[in-house]
Amino acid sequence: MPNKLNLTGDAEADKLLSDDPFALLTGMLLDQQVAMELAFAGPKKIADRMGGFDVVKIAECDPEEFVELCVQKPAIHRYGGSMAKRVQALAQHVVERYDGRTERIWTDGDPDGKEVLKRLKALPGYGDQKARIFLALLGKQRGVQPQGWREAAGAYGDEGSRRSIADVVDEQTLQEVRSFKKEQKAAAKAAK
Repeated sequence: MPNKLNLTGDAEADKLLSDDPFALLTGMLLDQQVAMELAFAGPKKIADRMGGFDVVKIAECDPEEFVELCVQKPAIHRYGGSMAKRVQALAQHVVERYDGRTERIWTDGDPDGKEVLKRLKALPGYGDQKARIFLALLGKQRGVQPQGWREAAGAYGDEGSRRSIADVVDEQTLQEVRSFKKEQKAAAKAAK
């Protein structure tokens, strides 16, 4: 995968996200109800506590032990216990469905953008919007660009947009994405 990611402001956390597709998938899973950079720093916290970040180890870990590991301060998420269960379910799905090789989600059978989106939406904890954002992140920053990926990602795939984590490459773009989200919330509130 090309390009080093700059999503968290922490060089080690970003290196893990850049090097390990399951870490990136997990960061996206955690990206809800917390700041984006905190969500994507979650895999590094898990790695530090488990002596590495390994999808099989996470999948096979005793569920209570894994929850305990994830809620230690600083927790991986503001809802550490419930998110730990989601991370473990995601790991189990990737191990069972893709033999622990996360990248197979977007490489098996040379899928087009619609198929990759369908596979992402089938992941535990991933809905339509999260799947589209992750597809845009793959296309914009990881060089994973199956035919029709921009269309499948919807507005998140738009070139030059500042809508989501898919568009964050530095502190400035992080602030631009935050501004966009703030504007969207204000517009939604005003429409009520």
